This record gives sequence, C-alpha cells and structure tokens, in this order.
Amino acid sequence: METAKVSQEQPRHAQPESSTLDWRGRPSNPAKHGGIIPASFILGLQAFEIMAIAAVGNNLITYVTNDMHFPLSKAANVVTNFVGTIFLLALLGGYLSDSHLGSFWTMLIFGFLELSGFILLSVQAHVPQLKPAPCNLLTDGEHCVEAKGFKAAIFFVALYLVALGSGCVKPNMVAYGGDQFDQDNPKQLKRLSTYFNAAYFAFSLGELVSLTILVWVQTHSGMDVGFGVSAAVMAMGLISLICGTLYYRNKPPQGSILTPIAQVLVAAILKRKLARPSNPQMFYGSQNNTGSLLSDKFRFLDKACIKVQEGTDTKESAWRLCSVGQVEQVKILLSVIPIFSCTIVFNTILAQLQTFSVQQGRAMDTHLTKSFSIPPASLQSIPYILLIVLVPLYDTFFVPFARKFTGHESGISPLRRIGFGLFLATFSMVAAGLMEKKRRDAAVKHNETLSIFWITPQFLIFGLSEMFTAIGLLEFFYKQSLKGMQAFLTAITYCSYSFGFYLSTVLVTLVNKITSTSSNGGWLHYNNLNQDRLDLFYWLLAVLSFLNFLNYLFWSKRYSHAPSLSQTNAKEINPYVEEDDNIP
Repeated sequence: METAKVSQEQPRHAQPESSTLDWRGRPSNPAKHGGIIPASFILGLQAFEIMAIAAVGNNLITYVTNDMHFPLSKAANVVTNFVGTIFLLALLGGYLSDSHLGSFWTMLIFGFLELSGFILLSVQAHVPQLKPAPCNLLTDGEHCVEAKGFKAAIFFVALYLVALGSGCVKPNMVAYGGDQFDQDNPKQLKRLSTYFNAAYFAFSLGELVSLTILVWVQTHSGMDVGFGVSAAVMAMGLISLICGTLYYRNKPPQGSILTPIAQVLVAAILKRKLARPSNPQMFYGSQNNTGSLLSDKFRFLDKACIKVQEGTDTKESAWRLCSVGQVEQVKILLSVIPIFSCTIVFNTILAQLQTFSVQQGRAMDTHLTKSFSIPPASLQSIPYILLIVLVPLYDTFFVPFARKFTGHESGISPLRRIGFGLFLATFSMVAAGLMEKKRRDAAVKHNETLSIFWITPQFLIFGLSEMFTAIGLLEFFYKQSLKGMQAFLTAITYCSYSFGFYLSTVLVTLVNKITSTSSNGGWLHYNNLNQDRLDLFYWLLAVLSFLNFLNYLFWSKRYSHAPSLSQTNAKEINPYVEEDDNIP
C-alpha cells in the first residue's frame, strides 16, 4: 500500500556534494574549477584579514586606555566584548552564506564593510576633535576624561562595523576553501585535511605579521597610521579573493537552512503523544533507503517521521511529517553541541592572553637591548611563531606516520586532537599564575622589574594547545554530514570564541564582586597589577580548565558510541565517525 508523502521537495541535505557551479552559474568542471589553486586565493584573504583584524584587536586595549581613557577593567571588557561579538556574528555570516548569498558574495559584501570600519577607526585616531584630550591615566588619574557621547559613539560605530564585517567573513573563508575539495574523492579528502592545516598556517602567519610589524607601526607611528595600515591590508585580502573568481567551485545557497531543523522540532512536538512504533518501516523515508535507520539518541525526535495517515490520499504537512534522514540531520546537530561547549573555557584562556597578559608585559622590562624594546602586545606573536614552525611539521611528518597506524585521513581523529589541546591549555594558566606571582613579589617586595621574557611560557604552551584544539575543532565541524551547512557549522566553532570572551567578561565582574571587601576592591579592581591579584585569577582559570577537560572526556565518549547502530549504518548517517574516535 502506498504511503502518504509530504508536499515538499527533497530535503535540502540530500543535495549531492558534487553539485557545484562556476562563476557564471554553470556546472563546474573538475579539471578547471576547485583544488589547491583557488583555495590558495582564499588562504590569501584569510592571512590578510586576520593580519588586519589582529592588529586592531590585540592592541585595542592600549588604544582604549591611552586614547579613550577607559579604566583597565572596563577596557578589558570592551576588548573581550568586541572579540566576542565578532565570533557571535559568524552565525549570521554562515546563515546568509548557506541560505541566501553563497560564500563568495558574503565575503565580498561584508569584507567591504570591515574595510570601512578600519578606515573610520583611522580617521578617529587621527582627528583630535574625535577623541578626548591626551593625558596619562596612571599619573593624571581623575583628571583624565573618559570618552563619552559623540566621541564614544564614533569609536563604537567604527569598532562594530569591523566586528560585523569580520564576523560574517570568518566562517566563509574556511568553509569556502573546504568547498574547493570534493569529499567523495579519497585523494581530495586527504588534501582537505592538509587544507585545514594550511588554513591555520595562513592564520598564524597573519597573526605573526600583525603582532610584530603592524603592532610596531602602531607603537611608533601612532594608532591612526596603524589602523590605516589595517585598512590597506584588508583591501589586499579582498583583491586576493577577487583574483580567484574564475577558478572557484561554488555551492549554491539552498534557501533557509533553519527551516528543516524547525520542521523536525515542530513535528516532534505535535506528535509527542504518539507511541514510537517498533517497525522501522512505519517511519517516513525508511522504506526508500534501507541504510537510513534512526539512531538511539534523542529518541523524542523520532516521532517527527511517524506516518499517521496510512491508506489515504491526504498529504501531511512538512511541519507534521519529516523524513528519517531529516531527523538524523537534526540529531547530528544536537550531538555536536556538547563538543562545542567544551571549548568555551579554552577561549576564555585565550581572552586573558589578549588582555591581562598584555598588561603584565607593560609592567615588566620590555627592553631586548638598550635601544630596542618589545611592544607588550607582540607577546601574543609567540604562539603563532610556534604554530608556523609546528603546523607544517605536523602535516608533513606526523599525519602520514599516524595514518599508517590509525587509517584516519587526518592521522588522528579530530576529537582526539581537540582533547589533547584542552589538556595542554590548563598548563598555560598554571605557568601564568606562577609567573605573575613571581613578577608581583619582585615588584612589591624587592622593587625589581623582571624581564618580559619571564611570561613567555604561558604563550608557548597555549600556542601548542591551539594547534590541536582550534584546527581539530574546524575539521570536526566541517566534516559533519550536514550537506549545505558547512559555513554555518564553521560559524558554530567561532561562537566558541565568542562565548569564551563573554565568559571572560562575566568572570572578571564576578571575581571583583565576590573578592571585594570594605577595604579591598577585589582581585582585579585596580588599574595597577601590583595591587591586583591577577595570579589568583589565573589559578582559578587553571582549575576551570582542568574541570572542563574532564567534562570533555565524558562528552567525547558519548558522541562516539551509538549503541543501536552498527558501525556500517553509523557511517551511512555520518561517514566520518570512527570506531575509536574518542579520548581513551
């Protein structure tokens, strides 16, 4: 007996991977479109874009305190909120790309918005009437006037134009580069793994140039020149993107990517009182593909594909009946949320390296020689120097070696890579706490100023941690079998940065409130690190980081095992799940 069918087109995720178009909208030719050459143009944009945004973000706390005259704790929150907003807006960029604009046009449109924000920041930093009168916050104290009204408005408009542009560009750079490789081709699948390493190499190179050359320009030539250089660098990135237009393979937007997800949730709620049938053939779509079995996770969603109008010509609405494949896509999306959430604390640690650790450097002896000193913001270049050296070595030597034992195209699974990075992150904060205690005791008890090189271990350890966690997370999300949602999934990884930086803001506020007394303003209340207890704050983060790692072990094992599925059927739903893809 023929079953009732919903009056809708095939679900969007059923689109074949190979249905890509060239720049004219015609089917792409594998011999002419895609591969490493067009991916290289996208890597150019990635290197230049991060170069521009990092030069602003990583030294922003200096501009906010010295030129805008915000107190240290408020300035730190301005920076973390700015960076957090960038990564939160990545969701918008991923949605617009997958649903309406496509990756290329999303990057081009919002890239020009980001460029306009850099130009406006440069104008404000150059024109005295658009910022408060110069003064020294440490020596002049209460006489320094904080930027307010029109001056503050100009600053925040420029800053959040940059945030909007960068947020929408970021997820599409990684996803669009990945789109240039056909995942159905085993050789291209291996190259895709290499591409993710190359993408992080480009990211690290951009960060390194930003934190050395561009920060030096900001320090010695002024923030107006520095912001202007960021604008020029961003323009070069857009030129790189445009140069590859003839060679890209483009995945066309599929309409709203959120509608199929909403349909499953609504249908499951509407049919919540129905009993789940034991016969798999009672589920819509299961009779068409014997491999499409419902997994045991999130069983409440299974009711969305129960057929209740057998033997009639009445068609159920797409909001009442969904296919097995459509339900499984939502289950995959829900399954990765705990993995994503476990990287939030990791990015809270990153926030400290871009704020309080920079202030640590300013309180230390920055002289490399008698005539040359290191800008404190350039300390953040240390992880990226390490990454530039280690990432090519990792991809060239470790991945092929590990592949012989694991059979995994990436050498080790993304989940194991993430876990190892989270474990290392704890020791970054341990090193930071020890070094800050040593620096503070030397300054307060002995009136000595330690060399800035004492705090390099926290940056080195975090750089190694980032090589595992950040690249593993990008690869893990991109390879989820949610067709047509690669940009949105990549955007989810950037949300981890956002929530991490927002959590940093919350922690700073809570720690100050909880540790304050009638005679003490709290661990991070003062604008003087010799009065603050930054070392205790670092130890708090070390404890949170270790607890977060234990939490990750729990969720990574739950993600990997689907008891109701054979390994074969599991791979038909998600071809990248591995039998041993967990942290032992």
